[in-house]
Amino acid sequence: MKKTALYDKHVSLGAKIVPFAGFEMPVQYSGVTEEHFAVREKAGLFDVSHMGQFFIEGPGSKDLLQLVTTNNVNALENGKAQYSCLPNENGGIVDDLIVYKIEDDKYFVVVNASNIDKDWNHISKYNTFGATMTNASDDMSLLAVQGPKATEILQKLTEVSLTEIPYYHFTLGSVAGVNDVIISNTGYTGSGGFEIYFKNESAEKLWDEIIKAGETEGIVPCGLASRDTLRLEKGFCLYGNDIDDTTSPIEAGLGWITKFDKDFVSKDTFAKQKEEGVGRKLVAFELLDKGVPRHDYPVVDAEGNIIGKVTSGTQSPMKKIGLGLAYVDKPHFKLGSEIFIQVRNKNIPAKVVKAPFV
Repeated sequence: MKKTALYDKHVSLGAKIVPFAGFEMPVQYSGVTEEHFAVREKAGLFDVSHMGQFFIEGPGSKDLLQLVTTNNVNALENGKAQYSCLPNENGGIVDDLIVYKIEDDKYFVVVNASNIDKDWNHISKYNTFGATMTNASDDMSLLAVQGPKATEILQKLTEVSLTEIPYYHFTLGSVAGVNDVIISNTGYTGSGGFEIYFKNESAEKLWDEIIKAGETEGIVPCGLASRDTLRLEKGFCLYGNDIDDTTSPIEAGLGWITKFDKDFVSKDTFAKQKEEGVGRKLVAFELLDKGVPRHDYPVVDAEGNIIGKVTSGTQSPMKKIGLGLAYVDKPHFKLGSEIFIQVRNKNIPAKVVKAPFV
């Protein structure tokens, strides 16, 4: 198992460590609910250094990214980021990712930890453009400072004016005396905040400085469990659960990152799906009775026929009800449809709703 540069820090803080995507990662510190509410109301600090980072540079870099991603890289100006995905040749998704444009012919790509090698091989396969690719995943750390107090806390440590960085934009600057930090107004919690990328050797220093700077604002260290409940309340997809090699972006409700004004892998397949419609869709649902939906629980209709399956589910800390995401067959995926989630052989009524949940 790999360890992030902050592994010893997590152990010393009493974090519960679990294997995740080939890494020993903190799943929780004080408790999922406490960490969840800290991020919604104040601030939380996540070590997400297990994520992968690639630099793609050179005259062919934009053409390569245009071909392998669904979103339109032409829309990026320097200092802007975009959410996108890597489609495979069979109309599925290799991974979802964020593409950062540092400058002309220089891009920074952030991918999921479990897919680092897979994504690298997939992008490399299409690199007939002479782009220079660097896998910096083992050399970089990533901290996410999330929550309504995140900007205030981080601002104490940098001269960069954080309020001037719009959502899904970034800049390079100094944080707590550490230079060349990528400071990005992004995150996976839906509570606002920043993600910062830097060299491994500065990880402990930056972790300590951020915790110290956020003491008066109530910042707490957070693990992967609260990261999951936070993203789910906002209806964000998780690779391996809600999207994978067998799901298309059109089915997954990611048509908004699928731009047909350029050529890319599986474009014709997705264009046909968009035009003709799909037989199943990823929907958000809320249980109308007590119960906790979990990954792979069957979704059935009123007669008990299987019409789909749950991909992500939890008891929402904010709403105090069971909710989740599921692929559901047509026509049951329409907003307001009544569906049933099989929880321990009991069919619990649920309603298809519009995400985000909170």
